Amino acid sequence: MAAGAGGGDGPVRSAQRGPRDGPRRDGGGGDTYWSRPESRVWTVMLLLGTCLLYCARVTVPICAVALSTHFDWDKKQSGIVLSSFFWGYCLTQIIGGHISDQIGGEKVLLLSASAWGFLTVVTPLLTRITSAHLVFMTCSRFLMGLLQGVYFPSLASLLSQKVRESERAFTYSTVGTGSQFGTLVIGGAGSLLLDWYGWESVFYFSGLLTLLWVYCTCKYLLNEKELIIPIDYLMRGLSISKQTKVPWKQLFKKAPIWAVIIAQLSTASTFFTLLSWLPTFFKETFPHSKGWVFNVVPWLVAIPTSLFSGFLSDHLINQGYKTITIRKLMQVIGSGVSSIFALCLGQTSSFCKAIVFASASVGLQTFNHSGISVNVQDLAPSCAGLLFGVGNTGGALLGVVCVYLAGYLIETTGSWISVFNLVAAVNSVGLCAFLVFGEAQRLDTDSEYMDL
Repeated sequence: MAAGAGGGDGPVRSAQRGPRDGPRRDGGGGDTYWSRPESRVWTVMLLLGTCLLYCARVTVPICAVALSTHFDWDKKQSGIVLSSFFWGYCLTQIIGGHISDQIGGEKVLLLSASAWGFLTVVTPLLTRITSAHLVFMTCSRFLMGLLQGVYFPSLASLLSQKVRESERAFTYSTVGTGSQFGTLVIGGAGSLLLDWYGWESVFYFSGLLTLLWVYCTCKYLLNEKELIIPIDYLMRGLSISKQTKVPWKQLFKKAPIWAVIIAQLSTASTFFTLLSWLPTFFKETFPHSKGWVFNVVPWLVAIPTSLFSGFLSDHLINQGYKTITIRKLMQVIGSGVSSIFALCLGQTSSFCKAIVFASASVGLQTFNHSGISVNVQDLAPSCAGLLFGVGNTGGALLGVVCVYLAGYLIETTGSWISVFNLVAAVNSVGLCAFLVFGEAQRLDTDSEYMDL
């Protein structure tokens, strides 16, 4: 798919391009952006890709009880399988982002989606020819984590190169709603398939849809030249060359870089904590409540709030407000206001109020999409994928610590208030770092800073 040429006066200019310069179609220099029609089509396709990413990711959690019964696993063995995804997920964030910065995020996205789609489809088939089911499923989930770990860093890299700064927040927040759509789709359709046809059908459903998405994207959005990855580009992408024009040492000495990384790992870890413990909180605090209510309503609310945050952010920037001012405003809502509702959640004894507070907390967290998630692209569009990978890796690792610490606090104090206090405290650290040191001026080039 041909990218529309961006003018030299655009918000992201004079990008320091390396191996990625090879497979170009416009024949010109400088950065290229998608045209409006192209951007709309890619946004829809990437939203579907993110949806299918979560469909594949949640197949095992959805089928956990059925798999345990089928393979005679206890809770500890099921936990091993479920947690193995995370360890693989951590390992490919940074390298996936860096390769995307070099050869193009769309190529990495499609390669990884092809692989995880194929793996999802063949998993039920391979369980029939092996007797070591626990080992196989653990390795399968670990490999799934490796393959999916490159997705969001690649997405950040792609959007930083192809979407104008004034449109990034809405584009990213729209694509980000795919995570909620995917959770809802696999939760609904997956549960029906599980009841009607068994756990294998859930894997076939998710995997085949992913492969169909890859086929359609390659056929209709890319041409043959754009699908070819020259081996020398790939090899250069696997290493951070000393001759690269990105000033790595200087970049990691900049306070705004560390501010956005700290904020990102804080928000990622608290999201992971809420995602892991909210169902248990509702089940224990309100034992007679309907599971579909507290498992569905907060994620339904998160979809329109994510879209609204992106629209609001881009609208305010186009009205003339400074980019950094809007990024910080979005982050105050995403980390600060959402934490207030999380604290309220621990204080209420009403199920209806708890649903409202949980929905508000989860929904407002999506404002992070228009804050720190796109701020990485403001600061360093030429290496946004790698920097996003650094923050996401830290967030995943801290998420494991926070999830474990939350469980420890519940056992020790016997109160859920301590868990929500933990969420608020971690969010506050990231928010303060971003408010004090956050900026939106480009730092990955030696050219004169452009104050946004």
